[in-house]
Amino acid sequence: MGFKILVVDDEKFLRDTVQAYLEQDGFQVSTAVNGKEAMYKVRHEKPDLVILDVMMPEMNGWEAARIIRKESSVPIIFLTARVDETDQVAGLELGADDYVTKPFSPRALVARVRAVLRRVHGDLAAEPTVYRAAGLELDIEARTVKTEDGRQLRLTRSEFDLLATLMANPGRVFTRMELLDHIQGDAYAPYERTIDVHVKNLRAKFKETGLDPGIIETVYGVGYRLRNG
Repeated sequence: MGFKILVVDDEKFLRDTVQAYLEQDGFQVSTAVNGKEAMYKVRHEKPDLVILDVMMPEMNGWEAARIIRKESSVPIIFLTARVDETDQVAGLELGADDYVTKPFSPRALVARVRAVLRRVHGDLAAEPTVYRAAGLELDIEARTVKTEDGRQLRLTRSEFDLLATLMANPGRVFTRMELLDHIQGDAYAPYERTIDVHVKNLRAKFKETGLDPGIIETVYGVGYRLRNG
């Protein structure tokens, strides 16, 4: 994809979480801990979009946005714990393209990022609809999976969504919780081992179709990945 996203927040856990979800979706990510550092990175790294927290030390998001807007038209998504409508209006009047209140779903934030980039760049920011990896072709819109020679795999919704996540990021290791989040929309810790069942079923269907069940590799103590190559 190649789009560069700057994540600005003084909370390390939030920065790391948002960065992980964005990178998982193929974005390049840089981070900053306050408005001053954000200004430096906007000027020198030229990000395609800035996710900007409002309440930060040294220079808050409002101040940083004012300066950014004088120098750049880069899209800005504000993050804030403040839910007052006047604050949201103020942020939009400063030139923000979207406004997300905490707490928020990281997946929902990624969707907001994609929506803003689509408005700015059109189809350049659209998600791929067909993935090809490990001898398989997966069509997101048609919700079909077939082998290179045309044999079709019949998958459940959860199996399809899990495989789509892995095929979109071949070689990347996903924890069970991350995979559960992708197939359910929310992560429910007591059920994360259900991922093992879905993987077992996928491997059985691979074998029935003449594919190597080892396409999905177990990374012990962590989770799973799709074999890259």
